[in-house]
Amino acid sequence: MPVGGKKQSPVVVELEEATVISKVSGREWDVSGAWNRMFQPRVLSDYSYSGGLGKVAQLDGGETLEYCYGCGKCVPVCPVDLVSEYGPRKIHRKVQTGLDLFASDELWMCTTCGNCLRVCPKGVNMIQIMPAVREVAVGDGKVPDELQGIFEKTFRYGNALGENPRRRHAWTKAAGVPVRVLGSDPTPVDVLFYVEDYWSYHPRGQQAAQAFARTMARVGVDFAILGAEEKTVGDSQRLAGEKGLFDALVEDVTSTLAKYEFNRIVTPDPHAFNALVKEYPKRGFTYDVLHYTQLLSPLIDRMNFVNPINKKVTFHDPCYLGRHNGEYDAPRKLLKAIPGLDLVEMGRCKENSYCCGGGGGGMWLDGFNSNHVSERLSERRVREAAGTGAEILAVCCPYEVSRFEDAAKSTGNEHLKVMDIAELLDEALGGSEGL
Repeated sequence: MPVGGKKQSPVVVELEEATVISKVSGREWDVSGAWNRMFQPRVLSDYSYSGGLGKVAQLDGGETLEYCYGCGKCVPVCPVDLVSEYGPRKIHRKVQTGLDLFASDELWMCTTCGNCLRVCPKGVNMIQIMPAVREVAVGDGKVPDELQGIFEKTFRYGNALGENPRRRHAWTKAAGVPVRVLGSDPTPVDVLFYVEDYWSYHPRGQQAAQAFARTMARVGVDFAILGAEEKTVGDSQRLAGEKGLFDALVEDVTSTLAKYEFNRIVTPDPHAFNALVKEYPKRGFTYDVLHYTQLLSPLIDRMNFVNPINKKVTFHDPCYLGRHNGEYDAPRKLLKAIPGLDLVEMGRCKENSYCCGGGGGGMWLDGFNSNHVSERLSERRVREAAGTGAEILAVCCPYEVSRFEDAAKSTGNEHLKVMDIAELLDEALGGSEGL
């Protein structure tokens, strides 16, 4: 029996002289030595419940860690375990035997992708456990420097990139179509386009935002943005343990939204989508929210495709659009509608899609995690995409274009082009030409 990480041999007990008298015949039988061999009870555990496991389980959200009975189903589907030694069962056992998860680097390696919960028969919910423990660690100042910098930027500027809020809608200048900013024209609008940080500021994200704006204009969507008034919805910061910052963002975001009249919110960010659908209603704020693929997929009949894309394309399901919120069809419907496009699936797709590594704060922790993994999750995913023979890796999450483009370079797969579905649609529709 493993105790303290070592196998413990049983203690043998033998009586040198022993006899047994039969109650039937009255005869005596010699049972000395091996005949009476017994084993003393072995220690089954050498840990205290009040230690690591009890400390985690008493947290609001940490209760389910003690439900684990070690079946191990979570380990093969954990994306981090494929590049390291990880998984909820392993975390559970380490915490059982004394690991202080609140001060461990392993606390920050989980991407909250949700694949473990999908297969767990006991409902051990790392999506709740890890943020709960991280919240305590953040309060104690035990947070990676990279992540602390993100928290500070978000607090000061309302976005994770630390960019000037006045530049949030600078991307609209090169969109090629009018993009209404509600602060300048507050009249009612059908669709409020909540751009989020990476489509607002990252150069590759801006290209996707421009492509999406042109597509909405082509299919006749009445839309507008918040511009400088927009702040991040903050779901990744919440999952990384900064619940206080998230609550403050909820107040700021909802007070801004209350100023304007709109019917629906559309966002390209599955993390923002997740928060607006699941977390904001818990605080009393409910909106009609769509991911941009859900907005566009019913409008395919309005799309006049003029440029076939004669390429083999594979698609990466974002964890927070797919597993967390059950949307697998809308992105594929859009891709299949593009003339000439040949969609091929990776082995890990849909419910079992591999994680890009950006969720749960992982977007900002590649440097921190580099000492604990053999390769980045994004690098492994690019290898899987390249293995299909695809020429293009299609995505629909703002985190993924930059992550996968870097991974394509570092793995020697520069031939694999990474494009957002919004960019593919825009190219097939003619881009900025003819607008």
